[in-house]
Amino acid sequence: MSRRTAAIILAAGHGTRMKSSLPKVMHPLAGQPMIGHILGTLRDAAIEDICVVIGPDMDIVRDTVQPCPTAIQADRLGTAHAALAARDIVPGDVDDLLILNADNPLIPVSAINDLLARRAQADDPAVVVLGFRAADPHPYGRMVVNDDGTLHRIVEAKDADPEEFAIDLCSSGMMALDGKCAFNMLAEIDNDNAQGEYYLPDVVRVAHGHDRFCTVVEGPEAELLGINSRAELARAEARLQRMMRDDAMAGGATLIQPETVFFSYDTTLGQDVLIEPNVVFGPGVEIADNVTIRAFSHIEGAKIAIGATVGPFARLRPGANLAENVHIGNFVEVKNANMGEGAKANHLSYVGDSDVGAGANIGAGTITCNYDGVFKWRTTIGEGAFIGSNTSLVAPVTVGPGAVTGAGSTISKDVSADALAVTRAPQKELKDWGRQTRARKLDLKAKGEKG
Repeated sequence: MSRRTAAIILAAGHGTRMKSSLPKVMHPLAGQPMIGHILGTLRDAAIEDICVVIGPDMDIVRDTVQPCPTAIQADRLGTAHAALAARDIVPGDVDDLLILNADNPLIPVSAINDLLARRAQADDPAVVVLGFRAADPHPYGRMVVNDDGTLHRIVEAKDADPEEFAIDLCSSGMMALDGKCAFNMLAEIDNDNAQGEYYLPDVVRVAHGHDRFCTVVEGPEAELLGINSRAELARAEARLQRMMRDDAMAGGATLIQPETVFFSYDTTLGQDVLIEPNVVFGPGVEIADNVTIRAFSHIEGAKIAIGATVGPFARLRPGANLAENVHIGNFVEVKNANMGEGAKANHLSYVGDSDVGAGANIGAGTITCNYDGVFKWRTTIGEGAFIGSNTSLVAPVTVGPGAVTGAGSTISKDVSADALAVTRAPQKELKDWGRQTRARKLDLKAKGEKG
């Protein structure tokens, strides 16, 4: 018989150590807010009943986690008090209640599964706490475990006696509770402590008072550490990037210098993708097989089809859609544009709000002038068209299939298929002008004058 699980994510903390007006859980990790990572992990664990507890001034968090419901902790009186704020939202018939911290974004699905598996065992523990063996346990709450493996209590480092202080088994602050009595146990926690707060770890003491036992499951320290400062955020980013690089290479991509490549949480790569050094992927990038991304490129919100080449020093912005065998070269920017199969923009161009046909060639210095100061307009370049160097295409404008624009032209009217369009001032030549002008200026210079 399947068990029903609900989860509470605690996200109401100010995060004062971040020194930011942005709520701590909204700080990005691999291009996604911390809170998004833990929501994604719960979805991967097939948990659908989720409530996020936020502060009264956290509309940005509320909007980000939708459609998940939120509960407001009006007064920040501790972690147990925060969990109780979700009481009217969490279904009353759950078997297991997970309580997780939004600032522990690297918790893996395996750790959640371990918590729930231990809760489901026949001995029916009231509380299962997720712990880790800390290399430096100094700041963490210690898990005091009995000889039979049951959890006796969790003691904060500042309150631990010397024997307890020596324990290296630490609490992550995350746990699974018996859903049938979870909120009743949380309601019994008191605030008889120096801070006057209601602490979630005290649920262990409450459970013992009801002759229920508690226990522990362990996970890797690096995946369970919380993020409370910019430095800790940077360390978490570094770990997540290492994991994503390893996954990319295991999936068939070649990273020439892996430590210089930065992925987003949702970057997808095909096989035989080659990524040169110093490449950054923003959110929303999909790359097919046999694509080459050359050095110093920045790609965000783009789709790149089989056999395409991008860079070096290229920028693909959201809406860039490259078909098979497209070439985007150095110092080319593409935004909200479709590049047809085999189309090329090899250097020094801006292609924005455009539809470029298959086999079209965009010369160096080409600009699609897509913005008139108020509205954006599209440019259409037909199949096999050739756009001469230093052409300005003033949108809305269409260059027909097979058409050619002369170098240095400003094209503001549609160009017919297979036509040549040139807007260039007539060339004039003044005989001997260069020699005469140089001689005159050298004479002035010799006299100490300018002219």
